Formats: sequence, C-alpha cells, structure tokens
Amino acid sequence: MLQTGEKAPELTLPDQTGKQRRLSELWAAGPVVLYFYPKDETAGCTAQACSFRDSYEAFKDAGAEVVGVSKDGVADHASFAQHHRLPFVLLSDAQGSARASYGVKRTFGFIEGRVTFVIDTSGTIRHVFDSMLRPRAHIDEALEVVKRLKV
Repeated sequence: MLQTGEKAPELTLPDQTGKQRRLSELWAAGPVVLYFYPKDETAGCTAQACSFRDSYEAFKDAGAEVVGVSKDGVADHASFAQHHRLPFVLLSDAQGSARASYGVKRTFGFIEGRVTFVIDTSGTIRHVFDSMLRPRAHIDEALEVVKRLKV
C-alpha cells in the first residue's frame, strides 16, 4: 500500500453522474480526502459515507474535497448518493485499477479494504488511515490532517 510522502497515482474514473473525473484536477483545487470502501448500502460503508456527509462542510471550510471510491457501478453510486444525500464525489472503480494502483488490499482475502488517503495540492500523500472496523474514525483522522494543511 502507498504510504505518506509518496506521490498519489493519477486516476480517471466515472463519478455517480457518469462524468469522467481526473483526481489531479481535484487536488489542484485543494487537498483531497480519497477514501476506498467496500460496497454501497452496506452497514459500515453507509455509516462512513454519512459521517463524511455530516462533516462535509468542515472539510469544505478547510479547502478539501471528499472523494469515495468503490467497485460499485455508476448507477449504484447514483442511487447511494441520492438515498443518503451525499454531497461529494463517488467514483466507480469497476475494474479495480484505482484500488490496485493505491495498493489497497482485501481484508480476510475477500472483502475490499477500507483505506483513506489525504492528498495535498502537489499530489503527495500526506496521511494514510487503514481500518476496516472503525469506519467513522476515517473522518476524524482525515479532517485533522486537512486542517493542518490549511495552516
């Protein structure tokens, strides 16, 4: 898995509207909180997404954008975002290329991993948090780092 201080790989994936998004265009505008999660509409993933939603204004105030990534398709992401009023970008990594380029491994060999990366405006990874069992902790850790980057 990629670590703090390494360059973040470029990604171009469709978002929940079907629009192709380049990660470098997002981080050029401010830090990006890129979080990989297993699956839309599952208990832990919904709790994590809703926690990011509930803290979204704090991320925006710190100049950051939140971007979720899973293997779910565009239509699944659109439904998930609408159902839970998610104001941030969800990228569809159906082929797993983004997950592979960031080195996010499966948990127990079959569940997609849950890892959050904070990427600064130069495309450098500033923080990595890997925890399958504490989905809400990803938000607190990422927000703390993003606030430090703003200073």
